[in-house]
Amino acid sequence: MPTVADKVYDEALSLPADTRIGLVERLLSSLNLPTRKEIDDLWAQEAERRLTQIDNGEVKLIPGEEVFENIRKKYAQ
Repeated sequence: MPTVADKVYDEALSLPADTRIGLVERLLSSLNLPTRKEIDDLWAQEAERRLTQIDNGEVKLIPGEEVFENIRKKYAQ
């Protein structure tokens, strides 16, 4: 016996593509997920935090070649 969700899904598939897109957008917004701008703002804050740590000498920087060499050693077969 199909569930209500199954029935809604089947009905939604019968809608035109642009209407389905609108429905998807409405459903996603109902989840209260962070927006692209909010995500970008959080990444910018994180980048600023890390730059401050570097400027203040709070972290040890490791050259990229050393990082990749360690990865190669770790996963060498």
